[in-house]
Amino acid sequence: MPAETEIEWMRLTAAELNARAAAGALVIIPIASLEQHGPHLATGVDILCATAVAQRTARRLLEAGRPVVVTPCIWTGLAEHHMAFGGTVTLDFAAFAAVIKGVVRSAARAGFRRVMLLNGHGGNAEAVAVIGAECQTEFGIAVAAGTYWHLVGEGFAPILDRQSTVLHACEAETSMVMALLPEAVRPDRLEEATGPHSTRPEGQPAAMIRRRSFKDITPSGVVGDARAASAAKGEALLEAASRTIAEELANPRLWG
Repeated sequence: MPAETEIEWMRLTAAELNARAAAGALVIIPIASLEQHGPHLATGVDILCATAVAQRTARRLLEAGRPVVVTPCIWTGLAEHHMAFGGTVTLDFAAFAAVIKGVVRSAARAGFRRVMLLNGHGGNAEAVAVIGAECQTEFGIAVAAGTYWHLVGEGFAPILDRQSTVLHACEAETSMVMALLPEAVRPDRLEEATGPHSTRPEGQPAAMIRRRSFKDITPSGVVGDARAASAAKGEALLEAASRTIAEELANPRLWG
């Protein structure tokens, strides 16, 4: 692929990245988690989805003439609430913040002045927002942060049959994995891939945050119902996400 159409940091040379920085390119850093995703999905779901959304978003921006580059995914995050199932890697907040800050600091030292922390794991959401704000203050560059399904808002609802947005190992995530890496799905276990549609007990307000072990919430490890998933839905979700987020990141007022 010619350098001018490449969006992945790791596929560009140092000189090519220096040129992107000089052109005012945006750096998108996908952030995820390596964790259990029910009986039917491999543990790398969040890595696959966050990377795909980031890269598809970047390609849309580049096609519109906006310089951009995507780093490799930060593959581990805050997943203590999944540890009881096994198959999960987690960091504490200090380590997580240090990793993200190290990557952002490196981008700033390379001359980039705008960074988007694009999160793909619910357990990271509040932490990524805090770390992004600290990076902006410490490094003197513009840093935005957001979780991809929060950025999409209601955009996923028309695509899905049994939920309105991303839950966990659910119709949405399973569909996206079917589209991206079908061998990471265990079709013979799909009938077991169902659980409650919320992690909140009755009476807990949506605005109140309290993490609980998923083992206490859902014996299957699933929140939602993956049995309605399809690759076609997955492709539609990825396209909706990249289209919306590219439009949002192209807004010059965001970076002013």
